[in-house]
Amino acid sequence: MICVSGASGRLGSILRATWARADVVWSRRLAGEGWLAWDMMTEPFPASGTDLRGGVMLCLAGVVPAPGAVLASNIQIALAACEAAQSVGARHVFLASSGAVYGPGGLKSVPFAETALPHPTSEYGAAKLAAEREVALWQARHPGIGVTHLRIGNVAGADAVLGRPLDVLRRIDPVPGSAGGPLRSYIGPQGFARVLSGLCDLALSGGNIPPILNIAAPGAVAMGDLLTAAGADWETGPANAAVIPAMVLATGQLERLLPGVAGSGSVDDLVADWRIWRERA
Repeated sequence: MICVSGASGRLGSILRATWARADVVWSRRLAGEGWLAWDMMTEPFPASGTDLRGGVMLCLAGVVPAPGAVLASNIQIALAACEAAQSVGARHVFLASSGAVYGPGGLKSVPFAETALPHPTSEYGAAKLAAEREVALWQARHPGIGVTHLRIGNVAGADAVLGRPLDVLRRIDPVPGSAGGPLRSYIGPQGFARVLSGLCDLALSGGNIPPILNIAAPGAVAMGDLLTAAGADWETGPANAAVIPAMVLATGQLERLLPGVAGSGSVDDLVADWRIWRERA
């Protein structure tokens, strides 16, 4: 059995529109048909209705940057997911982290591997890294359960580029040496759903899953190129000293676990994946 917490958020909505699994329970704070009502920050995991013994806790819940957002709450959310999973005998916990923990990269930088030393420059990246470190301390006291932090790149449709109406003119920060603006690691929404499903299957079967895993399709794309392929208008904005030229994740570890499942990472494939998902959502 798999429990997906934070299932009403952007990433959870992708899974709900894509997965056709019968072994999933979708969790959120509010009650509703087809939902497990559970406030993971204040309540123990419900004792009836869901048996997670030997199962998986997939925690997509989290606080994202927004006015007034308390980003440090990501630490408590991650720990609450681990505590709940351990209390009911789950086999493995997946926690949504972010590629933002690595910090900025340049156009010619080597892609960030999971072993790279993190240097987050945003409050969000720092909060996610703090959550990873606190969970590592927790797991040292609870060695019987597996935990994997998913350092997720941009998910097409859940991002600031394709996650807005196409008729809204975008302004892309200029990046010297990249006509299409900043380079980013992306994964299509369906590719994202396939990857998480595959990881859950590996965990349920007792497979060996690393404690940190980058989630993206191979390579990187320029934001402007992605918009052009999607048929959206964009223009180059004014110079921005804070722009991050590149955020590229190494995906060798993911490809070894699930070869080809994330997709090719090409602009055309990402847009095609996004369009099919958008029709379903």
